[in-house]
Amino acid sequence: MDIKQYVTEKAKKAKAASRQLANISTEIKNTALFKMAAGLEQEADRLINENKKDLAEAEKKGLSKAMIDRLTLNPDRIKAMADGLREVAALPDPVGEVIKMWRRPNGMQVGRMRVPIGLIGIIYESRPNVTADSAALCLKSGNAVLLRGGSEAVHSNAAIAEILNRAGREAGIPDGAVSFIENPDRACVMEMLKTNQYVDLIIPRGGEGLIRMVSENSTIPVIKHDKGVCHIYVDSDADLAMASDIVFNAKVQRPGTCNAMEAMLVHKDLAGSFLPAVLKRFQDARVEIRGDERTQKAGSGIKPATDRDWDMEYNELILNVKVVDSMEEAMEHIAAHGSQHSEAIVTKDYARAMRFTREVDASAVFVNASTRLNDGFEFGLGAEIGISTTRIHARGPMGLEELTSTKFIVLGNGQIRK
Repeated sequence: MDIKQYVTEKAKKAKAASRQLANISTEIKNTALFKMAAGLEQEADRLINENKKDLAEAEKKGLSKAMIDRLTLNPDRIKAMADGLREVAALPDPVGEVIKMWRRPNGMQVGRMRVPIGLIGIIYESRPNVTADSAALCLKSGNAVLLRGGSEAVHSNAAIAEILNRAGREAGIPDGAVSFIENPDRACVMEMLKTNQYVDLIIPRGGEGLIRMVSENSTIPVIKHDKGVCHIYVDSDADLAMASDIVFNAKVQRPGTCNAMEAMLVHKDLAGSFLPAVLKRFQDARVEIRGDERTQKAGSGIKPATDRDWDMEYNELILNVKVVDSMEEAMEHIAAHGSQHSEAIVTKDYARAMRFTREVDASAVFVNASTRLNDGFEFGLGAEIGISTTRIHARGPMGLEELTSTKFIVLGNGQIRK
């Protein structure tokens, strides 16, 4: 069959599975997740062998060491995937929860109940663990999932998806609830984005280019984050030791993540005290500093920041630094260059902290804490399928509740409209 027919048949089967899955008990879903976890561990050798095929192709294509590391499966990473499935099984099931109920003057009761979204399409790059994570979260929230991973991990992803689907069927999950598009042809993505008759939501996970392409071409609603240009503003009365630890963690702990700090804004009163020491701390950790004129005067070996730099998500050890005259200037800079992902202020002033949380537009705003904490697990959601910077339906880390919609339920005893 041609690509259009191939993708359409996958989506159609998954949609049919989603209707059955919506009414399956929590016990069956949890049993399936445990079976899936056991299946991954039992077939670890097979997964590693399939992964070696992807790694060989990656080396032929000259992919970076960082990309190859993200692609690599080993016993520890397979165990982590399995543990993640078990962790999702331990989370409360949101499906069927009545989140609010009120009584009308005629005695009728009106409420809202959480229900699955339906069929969720996930388009992603690089990491094979996304296959297991996405399947687990969608399954527990009552949604079927149509997965399309990057061609660089096609063998690994196909093997993981096959194990998950087989284990799910054995536990009573409908066939097709975890569906994977094995064909690596990029045309499959474009066809997937047109299956609005079957797919209810698209979630892209990957680089800026992928997310832009999906947003521009999808006929299906998209929840996404464009990029993570995250800032930390160090206020004039900040606890300097705390500030140094927070900004260092936000940049250095894991620079390749979307919630890593890309720009540090420092109040002018700290340009002679705090700034030189923290710049040296960064440089000792091999962070390249790009700064404005006042930042360049505070240290050595600092490159001048260009207009383009302020909008960059580096995902590596490069940091933009700017000295600002006030919190207002810092907020104006964030409004002009931020990506509404994660923003933070370090300050002892409660009033300024609260103003910053009200006025700064982001999926998460932090006071005296690292932007690296914008994460479903760190927020107590248990797990996440991604961080949304869109404003409709879900914003910030998307856990199980964010993978549901709601419907009104009405309980009456004969009421009619007059």
